[in-house]
Amino acid sequence: MPSDAFQPWQLFTLAGLIGATVVVFVSEGQTPAGVILLSLTIFAAALVGFAAWRTLAPIAAGEEAAGPQVLGGRTRAALEREKTLALRAIKDLEFDHAMGKTSEKDFAEMTARLRVRAAGLLRQLDAGTGYREQIEQEVAKRVGDRPAAAARRSRAEAGVCASCQTQNDADARFCKHCGTALGGAS
Repeated sequence: MPSDAFQPWQLFTLAGLIGATVVVFVSEGQTPAGVILLSLTIFAAALVGFAAWRTLAPIAAGEEAAGPQVLGGRTRAALEREKTLALRAIKDLEFDHAMGKTSEKDFAEMTARLRVRAAGLLRQLDAGTGYREQIEQEVAKRVGDRPAAAARRSRAEAGVCASCQTQNDADARFCKHCGTALGGAS
């Protein structure tokens, strides 16, 4: 909804103001305290009307306003949190088992359930990872001097260890297998 559109709270405030103005003009011969109480009653009625509207609007609006919209980043963050909690629970369970707090049967059952849950979360998170390729394609399109495949290839070649031929991460400075300094490391 645009910010310059007429908002529901504005409607109820306007109705309260108009009602209070009408009460002031209609209540001739009343004491000032009576006029103030009548005006406050009108404002209270406007507030109750607004509360009723807020309560019933989601029901009348249908499915689109049934719940908050969850954006991709927030969903990913929730999955990341849940994955972290599942992995932490596995770690805690392994510690408790090592300390003798859980039986072998309980440990096996709970670990299996937690590992299945963590694996499912990892699959969900991996299914949503296309961001690196999308970013590389966008950069290649904007820069235009080399295609995204060549950029990936040169990045992969930069991560190969010269002594043991182990493929390392693109930002690695030392080989993860033998510890030799990689090409760009100083």
